[in-house]
Amino acid sequence: MGWFFVNWLTTAVALGAVAWILPGVTIVSLPALAVAAIVLGIVNAIVKPVLVLLTLPLTVMTLGIFYLIVNGMAFALAAWIVPGFEVRSLGWAMLGAALVGLVSMCIGAFRQPTHRRRIDVIDVTARRE
Repeated sequence: MGWFFVNWLTTAVALGAVAWILPGVTIVSLPALAVAAIVLGIVNAIVKPVLVLLTLPLTVMTLGIFYLIVNGMAFALAAWIVPGFEVRSLGWAMLGAALVGLVSMCIGAFRQPTHRRRIDVIDVTARRE
């Protein structure tokens, strides 16, 4: 549960920063920001993999450039679902999705894992001479 909250908070902070920076992305209130972060996470977890699979031939033909459009479409879909979260165009959605990913990555770089599992390897082979 803590992992979900930390990821949701990271997405919300990144989305808030993007809405503050980009004039084409608007979030009208904190509740809209909270819901938008949840919906964006759900869209990225469920809808985006389907879009990636369906557009795979086009993505391969464009050497991966079309993946930016898929990211923008997922971002725009989340904005379409959540009232109070608006994106003016697909271009702003593509830029917003890229910046949310970049800001989330920067925030994630400062997070420390809550626990690390240590795995020891024991060599059990017998040596015969």
